[in-house]
Amino acid sequence: MTANDVIQKYISFFEKNGHTQIENTPLIPKDDPSTLFTSAGMQPLIPYLLGKQHPKGTRLVNVQNCFRAVDIEEVGDNRHTTFFRMLGNWSLGDYFKKEEIPWLWEFLTSELGLPKERLYITVFEGYKDLSKDTESVEIWKEVLKNDGLNPDERIFYYDDNWWSRSGPPDKMPEGEPGGPDTEVFYKFDVEHKKEFGETCHPNCQCGAFMEIANSVFMQYVKQKDGSFKELPQRNVDFGGGAERLLCAVNNNPDVFQTSLFDPIIKVVEQSTGKKYTDHQNQMRIIADHFVSASFLIIDGVVPTNKTQGYVLRRLIRRAYDNLQNLSCNNFKDIFFEIAKQYESTDPKIKDEKISLIIDGEITKYQNALTGAKSFLEKKYKQVGDELMGEKEISAEDAFTVYTTHGLSPTQIKSLGYTFDEQSFARLMEEHQNKSRVGSTTKFERKAQKS
Repeated sequence: MTANDVIQKYISFFEKNGHTQIENTPLIPKDDPSTLFTSAGMQPLIPYLLGKQHPKGTRLVNVQNCFRAVDIEEVGDNRHTTFFRMLGNWSLGDYFKKEEIPWLWEFLTSELGLPKERLYITVFEGYKDLSKDTESVEIWKEVLKNDGLNPDERIFYYDDNWWSRSGPPDKMPEGEPGGPDTEVFYKFDVEHKKEFGETCHPNCQCGAFMEIANSVFMQYVKQKDGSFKELPQRNVDFGGGAERLLCAVNNNPDVFQTSLFDPIIKVVEQSTGKKYTDHQNQMRIIADHFVSASFLIIDGVVPTNKTQGYVLRRLIRRAYDNLQNLSCNNFKDIFFEIAKQYESTDPKIKDEKISLIIDGEITKYQNALTGAKSFLEKKYKQVGDELMGEKEISAEDAFTVYTTHGLSPTQIKSLGYTFDEQSFARLMEEHQNKSRVGSTTKFERKAQKS
């Protein structure tokens, strides 16, 4: 089964249950200045979860392209990706838990054919004045018993079974909607390691369990005094990553070995002449970052030193660094395969400008690296062009490389140079303060002239 198969089965299943498909929105939010990227399927639906009427009704379904910049440093393990497709179904004041939970189980076990004995459930344990979600538990018990499973072995309580854009209840700002959630985990044949605890369970970090589905019962809104008030309507906000669902369908905990990423990884192997088993971390970064860069570009982002453009620049340069570490400069074949894997759901991925923009950014990066190396090698000579000792440079020179050549601290270190990072951070803070003061002064002068 392919990722596209999973997506089509999902849309079809919920359309049969009275849902209307809505369009995927761009990765760059149009009317939400609070965030740089669309990072969750529910993000474009916030006004409707708060009570506004949606033009397409109260039962909606879609697949939403998402990007999470916070996961950049996590990429390299077997399950994190910065770009993903989130399958979502919503009830805007329509159905609630007793309809959502059986539908979710039916989709996973009947439509996708997942072995029911590998599925485990988590529910909200309660938190301060927010009560335990016993209603969901009773519904799950009935569903599991009807399928011949023992609920006592399948259902787990956790206090972090709560979802909002801002995280747990205490982190939510005034006016933010949220609610308890129930999650479904798939258990792989991964041996539990005692370093993660005596017993394995869904929230264990040993790698045996992977969250594949999350139904949020969004019924509260945060108040100014920190308390929670019921929303005008009780909503359902389901989210399930297509990439993780594919891991479960393939019974493989490595998202980069599923039918979606595996062909891309194989091209990386061919281009580098290296094996994935020997270079997993680097090849995962290459595949993920070039996929994410492609989708950001087709949604209008270009590499810059600010906001979304800076994140795109970071993705491209980090992917290129890892490609270079595998002694390879050829990324064209990788992009051809990325387009092949995603074109059925996102036809714009075939746009030639993607390769042109990335090629241009890599050329700029190569020039920046050359300039930085030249600057540092001239200043830190011992004999000829040899660098002395451990290649330690001053924080001031590292900061000059950052401001003049555009290399991040991580990229400077990847060239083999070390420096006092605390001193670098102080220089960065001073620079930012001066920039803020300069911007304010410029604005005041402009205001006086107008």
